[in-house]
Amino acid sequence: GYDEYVPIPGDAAIQMSQMLAKTQGIFTGISGGASMYAAVEMAKKAPEGSVLVAMLADTGERYLSTPLFASISADMNEEELEISKSTPSFQL
Repeated sequence: GYDEYVPIPGDAAIQMSQMLAKTQGIFTGISGGASMYAAVEMAKKAPEGSVLVAMLADTGERYLSTPLFASISADMNEEELEISKSTPSFQL
């Protein structure tokens, strides 16, 4: 196994949670953002071909009424609507 402590600076966990929601559709809370931040930092120094696993064990649902996701619109933008239309049997 491989263990290492990865400090999470300032708002990095929050920023990663927001980035995951905006760009990947992964809705996780602050601890999930911290886990992904640590995984990204480990991936930067891992040997080529390494396999890393990050468990994002919390959901962002309880943060809906907090500033964490205030900058993310609940409605789809034009690009997201077009993507949705490309799969007519799976539209929300």
